[in-house]
Amino acid sequence: MVKMIHLLECALLCFGISWGVIALTLQVCQRRWLTARPADFHHHAPEPNAAPVPRYGGIALAVAFTAVICLPIETLFGTPLTPIRWVIAGTALAMFGLGLWDDLHPVGAKVKLAGQILIASLAYSGGLEIELFKIPLVGQVVSLGLFAYPVTVLWLVALTNLINLIDGVDGLAGGISLMLMVLLAAVGGDSGSVPFVAAGMAGALVAFLRFNFPPARIYLGDGGAFFLGFLVGCLTIRNSHKGTVAAALIAPLLVMALPILDTTLAIARRGLHGLPLFRPDRRHLHHRLLESGLSRRKLVLGAYLVTALFLALGLVAFWWEGRYMAIALGLAALVVLLLASQFSFSRDWWAVGRVVERSLLARTEIQYALAQSRWLALEGARGADLPTLGADTAFVARKLGFAALRIRLQGAEQAWQLKPGGCDKECAREPLREPNTTRLMHTDAGCQCYLYHHRLPGHGDCWIELQSPDLAGEPADGPGGPRLTCHTKLGIVAEVLAEAWAKSVADWARLSGRPLHVPETTEPNLRPETGNLKPET
Repeated sequence: MVKMIHLLECALLCFGISWGVIALTLQVCQRRWLTARPADFHHHAPEPNAAPVPRYGGIALAVAFTAVICLPIETLFGTPLTPIRWVIAGTALAMFGLGLWDDLHPVGAKVKLAGQILIASLAYSGGLEIELFKIPLVGQVVSLGLFAYPVTVLWLVALTNLINLIDGVDGLAGGISLMLMVLLAAVGGDSGSVPFVAAGMAGALVAFLRFNFPPARIYLGDGGAFFLGFLVGCLTIRNSHKGTVAAALIAPLLVMALPILDTTLAIARRGLHGLPLFRPDRRHLHHRLLESGLSRRKLVLGAYLVTALFLALGLVAFWWEGRYMAIALGLAALVVLLLASQFSFSRDWWAVGRVVERSLLARTEIQYALAQSRWLALEGARGADLPTLGADTAFVARKLGFAALRIRLQGAEQAWQLKPGGCDKECAREPLREPNTTRLMHTDAGCQCYLYHHRLPGHGDCWIELQSPDLAGEPADGPGGPRLTCHTKLGIVAEVLAEAWAKSVADWARLSGRPLHVPETTEPNLRPETGNLKPET
């Protein structure tokens, strides 16, 4: 009972600190004292004319963590002295610094990964390691020996990136991290300051979610996501008995079942399609759910409910010391399958051969699209003007098989009819719920085409829209039919082309020092172009 009171005190302390720091951060960002990160093609784009949302929520979490980790917890609460907490403190704050650097000035994925490995290696050299491995379901304990270092680093880096990967919807990463901290505080036992730090971070996350729940006023940012993921990894290792990977480490994995499944599917998808494994995209589970029409609030609340169920399974797995791990894992798998069936995600899970065959058929054309798009991305530094870049984009779009192209840059539009086979009438355009995303559009009877719409990052009134040929005549023999295969392939190709166009236009604006617009006209140029693909003057 006394310990529960102390845990509550830590939570309340960090709640107040986090709330105050976030309020201060919002005021500072409104006065533009902090430089906002340049818009990224794969990050969520705000609605047109919406105020920019700062990405510095991790600052409040780092400040709250510093406050609770510096408390003389051992003296106040009578727990054993654990000097390794300073190793955790230093490396966790270093990981936060790496992410904050990326929030301020974006760096490449390879640089971030190298930095994560370096920080995880420092934590290992400071005494934070997984020494033994207890095989689940069997109970046999294996000494890792020389493998202790790579296993420890892999654990820390994997958890760091798992939290970052799910930070694509307001409130999602913060809510799952909150449940992880509740789990760690509940199973902390006599693991030194671990339960108190976890309780403090839970309180800080409650305050953060007050500002991050849809519609968000502040984002977690890479700094906050890196920090939370790495801290969870460190605390789980400290929570395990003598460094043994047993229920203390399996329980957090159950809580993170959805992020792990999403990451696994993303890596497999990119590998089969021939895309770089670490290339970001907008095809994660939460993106697909949003495109299906599910609101952000419903998606986040549903994810909370599912994660709470996994949290309960994780607590059971820990309290029973892994004796009924098979039951817990079976229930978790059953929940995943039921959810997948509700949203039609599992229709091809049992047809692995068909999925692989479809992906390999599209692989060559996706590789071709990557090559063409690399050329287009480089043209931004050489293009004489925006109409020329538009013509270059139309040239690539025609070679990639699209029937029509439309580009809008701050007030004026250019349009090209690239080849026969597109819709000969205006498609019924529904309001796009998600900016900078892809949406399937159907025309009336007798014609079926797809429109792929992407907005230029940082410019709500600028976008590119690609139209597929009419696929109404394509056979559709079930979920794996050529029509779906063609649409899936074109969706990936459209995203690759749109990303290259965005980079080309941004480079042109940066090097030329001119605004991103074509000359204003009283009537925008909406007439389709054919032949040489050059826009009308």
